[in-house]
Amino acid sequence: MAGPRGNARASPRVLINPPVFFTASALALAFVLYAVIFPGPAETVFTSMRDWTIETAGWFYVLSVALFLLFVVILGLSGAGAIKLGRDESVPEYSYGSWFAMLFSAGMGIGLMFFGVAEPILHLIDPPIGDPLTVETARQAMRITFFHWGMHAWAIYAVVALSLAYFAYRHGLPLAIRSALYPLIGERIHGPIGHAVDIFAVLGTLFGVATSLGIGVVQINAGLNYLFGLQVSITIQVVLIAVITAIATLSVGLGLDAGIQRVSVLNIVLAVVLVSFVLIFGPTVFLLQTLVQNTGMYLSNLIDMTFNLYAYEPTGWIGGWTLFYWAWWIAWSPFVGLFIARISRGRTIREFVLSVLLVPVGFTFVWMTFFGDTAIHMVLMQGITGLAEAVAIDESVALFQFFEQLPFSTLTSVLATLLVVTFFVTSSDSGSLVVDMLTNGGHEVSPTWQRVFWAVVEGIIAAALLMAGGLAALQTATLAAALPFTIVMMLMCWGMIRALRLELVKRVSLRDARVMPGGARAGEGWQRRLRTIIHQPGRAEVFAFLREVVEPALEEVAAEIRKRGLDAGVVRETEDGERVWIEVRHGDEIDFFYSVHPRPYEPPAFVLRDTLPSRRSPRKHYRAEVHLREGSQDYDIMGWSKHDVINDVLDQYERHMHFLSAVR
Repeated sequence: MAGPRGNARASPRVLINPPVFFTASALALAFVLYAVIFPGPAETVFTSMRDWTIETAGWFYVLSVALFLLFVVILGLSGAGAIKLGRDESVPEYSYGSWFAMLFSAGMGIGLMFFGVAEPILHLIDPPIGDPLTVETARQAMRITFFHWGMHAWAIYAVVALSLAYFAYRHGLPLAIRSALYPLIGERIHGPIGHAVDIFAVLGTLFGVATSLGIGVVQINAGLNYLFGLQVSITIQVVLIAVITAIATLSVGLGLDAGIQRVSVLNIVLAVVLVSFVLIFGPTVFLLQTLVQNTGMYLSNLIDMTFNLYAYEPTGWIGGWTLFYWAWWIAWSPFVGLFIARISRGRTIREFVLSVLLVPVGFTFVWMTFFGDTAIHMVLMQGITGLAEAVAIDESVALFQFFEQLPFSTLTSVLATLLVVTFFVTSSDSGSLVVDMLTNGGHEVSPTWQRVFWAVVEGIIAAALLMAGGLAALQTATLAAALPFTIVMMLMCWGMIRALRLELVKRVSLRDARVMPGGARAGEGWQRRLRTIIHQPGRAEVFAFLREVVEPALEEVAAEIRKRGLDAGVVRETEDGERVWIEVRHGDEIDFFYSVHPRPYEPPAFVLRDTLPSRRSPRKHYRAEVHLREGSQDYDIMGWSKHDVINDVLDQYERHMHFLSAVR
């Protein structure tokens, strides 16, 4: 695995990876110009691409998504689940509430608003098999809806997010799609192959986000038409894209914590308000019953639905629904995956998998049941057939026609429209943040203009697709853009398996290796040892210990290793806080890395006699903490002699050599 990398200092005005930035920009521009200048031929080409993908590559989408879910579940349940997405000492940056709000808003928001009522009703009146408008078809409609919005979608996101977070935060590689291929192609990720992978990811993200923005703006237009009589037209939708993209750029300028996090929390609050309203004013007991039954049907039919291609009952239904969803989730996966990776540092793989597969899916099931089954109840049991007829004509009006059958319809329609707008904003600014990271080499902080640029590009692509064929063009672009990235995702799984296998073998070898007895504190008087245990050193004392004891000890070890023909060196870093390390390079095999960091900590209560804030800071205490490549080893060597330190380095190096022997 690559050694520690620091982000190079970059110009405050421009921070890009030119091959990815300019190539992706040029391809996006060429697509937009083609769709705008030649809308007729573009629509024909898009239709041909969609038909070819459905007929030829449908089986590949279905098999790939099944493998992604299997991969993520096995990973979370295996011994690798205890590994952190970051160094061993790292902790999560965001609370569970903020984390869930951000990943949910980025991953599902607009789609739930658009399809929450529309999809169950459309399956009810036009099922893949069976007669329409029957009780059995109603059950089938909810089973299919759960399938499309269940664990498969989040497993797709999790594959990308896990790979990126693991390689970026645990192994110091750039936070970019290319990094997930390091175990397969090594340093070539920084060359043309890596550029090509990131370009695929950028294009998939742009078209996936543009699809969501296009769907969202169609629904916003329908809501404004319902509320204020605003005309429904492509021109109005393009204007709405421009206005809401401008709003999104404000959130982009505020950044992740001030912008996206706050809007995401607002999304969750509004969503909870709407779903609670439907539960209270809808058929409450029926909804609670169907939630339990729908979940049971989903789990009991999961395997059958996963592999069902309707091969024995040929139908175009699967291309318009299941394959579109799988392609949509895959096209979104670089965007959502990288965004989730960015906010998931410090969580274990098991915690990540359980949270991502269960928490958003649980809320999604509640949403789809309360909206979808209330709509089905209206049509089948209350005889409100006008709802089904309106949805069949135009699915974008489904939500507003639905609210018209409930109390306070104007108020709820206003809230729904507002929620679609805020989901639009979070999708746009999250997407621009991710595309910017993909095109700047994986840097998490970059000039604001770059994120604004990509937010505008996403809006332009959405407008171009609407002009070139509306929702059908959006669907086609998603199906086509996702296909090459599906192959990249398969390679990401393979790379993750290889990397985790090495890490697990290393953990076992470190635990079971027979090493020479440690020399730390051996032979010292017990009084000195007690003094070392009780003494609470300050910053200056620990820094002096690094210079006077640790660095000479590491230099002696490095000199002796070099005599035996290996490449070893010692480095002392003072720029961001003093630390010193030795690195022994083993060519094509994994290098050995041992460093000592000064680390502040809270002293025991009996030490802090002085509680005045003005005098508390100077009394801060420090440890001389040992770090290996994986992160902190959580032990302190402050006060050890040079001989003790040398013995500890050799202990760790012997374990490392045992690990290398185990994987050869």
